[in-house]
Amino acid sequence: MDLVIVESPSKTKTIGNYLGKNYKVVSSKGHIRDLATSGKFGLGVDVENDFAPKYIPISGKKKIISDLKKEVSACDKVYLATDPDREGEAISWHLYDTLGLHKDKYDRVIFNEITEPAIKDAFLHPRKIDDALVKSQETRRILDRIIGFRLSKLMQSKTGGKSAGRVQSVALKLIVDREREILAFVPEEYWKITANFSSFTSELEKYNNEKLEIKNEDEVNEILSKLGKEFIVTSIDKKETAKKGVMPFTTSTLQQSCANKYNFSATKTMSIAQKLYEGKDLDNETVGIITYMRTDSTRLSDLFIKDTLEYIKNEYGSQYVGSVKVSKKKENVQDAHEAIRPTSIKRTPDSIKKYLTPDEYKLYSIIYFRALASLMKDAKVLKTTIMLNNNDYMFKSTGQIITFDGFLKVYKDFTSSEDTILPDLKENDILTTDNIESDQHFTKPAPRYTEASLIKEMETLGIGRPSTYAKTMETLKERAYVKVEDKKFFPTDIGIETTDKLQEFFSNIINVKYTANMESDLDKIADNDLDNIKLLKKFYNDFEPLVENAFDKMEKKAPSKTGELCPECGSDLVIRKGKYGEFTACSNYPECKFIKKEEQKEVEICDCPICKTGKIIERKTRKNKIFYGCNNFPKCKCATWDMPTGKLCPECNSLLVTKNNKIKCSSCDYEE
Repeated sequence: MDLVIVESPSKTKTIGNYLGKNYKVVSSKGHIRDLATSGKFGLGVDVENDFAPKYIPISGKKKIISDLKKEVSACDKVYLATDPDREGEAISWHLYDTLGLHKDKYDRVIFNEITEPAIKDAFLHPRKIDDALVKSQETRRILDRIIGFRLSKLMQSKTGGKSAGRVQSVALKLIVDREREILAFVPEEYWKITANFSSFTSELEKYNNEKLEIKNEDEVNEILSKLGKEFIVTSIDKKETAKKGVMPFTTSTLQQSCANKYNFSATKTMSIAQKLYEGKDLDNETVGIITYMRTDSTRLSDLFIKDTLEYIKNEYGSQYVGSVKVSKKKENVQDAHEAIRPTSIKRTPDSIKKYLTPDEYKLYSIIYFRALASLMKDAKVLKTTIMLNNNDYMFKSTGQIITFDGFLKVYKDFTSSEDTILPDLKENDILTTDNIESDQHFTKPAPRYTEASLIKEMETLGIGRPSTYAKTMETLKERAYVKVEDKKFFPTDIGIETTDKLQEFFSNIINVKYTANMESDLDKIADNDLDNIKLLKKFYNDFEPLVENAFDKMEKKAPSKTGELCPECGSDLVIRKGKYGEFTACSNYPECKFIKKEEQKEVEICDCPICKTGKIIERKTRKNKIFYGCNNFPKCKCATWDMPTGKLCPECNSLLVTKNNKIKCSSCDYEE
């Protein structure tokens, strides 16, 4: 029997059914190894020996490794079927190395969708592990470890910041820079004059054929005094133009669209997409209903294109059949696999709605109709421009009529496209109005970033990769470097301080250009066009002296005073940071070692349903992580990380808890 190793347990059953009884499919549950935290600066890398990495099993993975070794010893051949990207390639290499696989008794298989044809085709075209892809991923991991560990340690010792990173800190700088632009922006006054007619409006644009800028109310009043009630139609221009269709989704454009349309965070979008990719239980099968969701390519497979064009012809008519849209390839686009699309165009959202959660249905719908629309013809729009003359003051009205809906036939619910119809007028017609309005306005600065606009900016600038966008957003929020109000990012004081300190000492590394160039270099390593050791050496030789200088010269932030005095020596009490969080201590340390004992308020959650006499209370670990336990401990050992309900599971009599807005058992798989 042959062994197939995938990353996710949810894939094993589906792929096993496709392959049949001669294959056993098991899961590594993601990465099995990572860099150690030993050695110089805890980097897990031998800097003096060509940055040789030291890998150790990830916490909790030793049993998985042991079980996989047993499976390998009992099989004839091993197929490594991890995800089709650099991270997946690296996981395959770690499995190969850790499990001691023989080069002649393993193969690497990749597939972009979890469907029977795709899986079987992948096993007909196996290959070996791509060492260049592995080197690229390993180099990225080492770079991120060096930058992350060294700068995070620096920030923790000198500022109130908790971490810094190669991509994270540049994204934060974009937010901070934008905030400063907004605060420094000086609004300029301007006015608009609008003539209102029965079925349309017209805005003042020119005087004597020159563009008119109205800057104050005096200018407005002067113009209004010269305007009459009658307007003469001087020109009517009608022009049919194409409203260009859409490209299928990449990771970035999917995250942006879901943020704008559904208010999904990037993390939520990717979590739902992962489930759709790994497989859903439909009528008589379990099948992946979208292709791999981490991609920067807009390419579609020839088979999908053929099937979809035929589907469009049959469902909507030959007049809607479009062609493949080719986008100009941007720098840093890997194009390793396809765009995000449904695995079958015949699997419409409504046909499988009953098998999906509401959010899964929303995500599948936008992916499905985006891919479908991308192969339909452009829409056609009749644009109309009417110019009106009032004493040499020229007013302009614009409108449009969609004369052929094209791709909007299926995608209108996901885009803004409305008809603005102007009346049927002729040149020299005279129109009369009794209502000419003036409105004061002020210029506005560039808007604050939202998740969607920040991801778009990062993609445009070449910062990060499809797999990093969501994590970057979450890290900025978790570290309290930003707060989110009305979906917009506002940098916090600590976020601004961290950015300023990094720019003071690392401006030549923590910047857009350097980060984007590093992404290009990682691509070159993946293409075997750049030596990864040379890149690491050059980076480290430039970076480490800057770190040492910063440790020496960066001014340390003084701890905040509490307003209280030390009861032992009379000095100020201050807030300090320790291994397990903040604490209050004497500012005269080490001469005075007074530490204030914090009183923990006992927050009762509910009666303990296990011992019946105690109360479930909110408690904290030494590392300040909240959990819930009985105040009769140690007599009653009832405890859980999730919010308890005070009820018992009807199946196993354990505590019921609230997790992800659902009531579940803390021990078994029961769910209400």
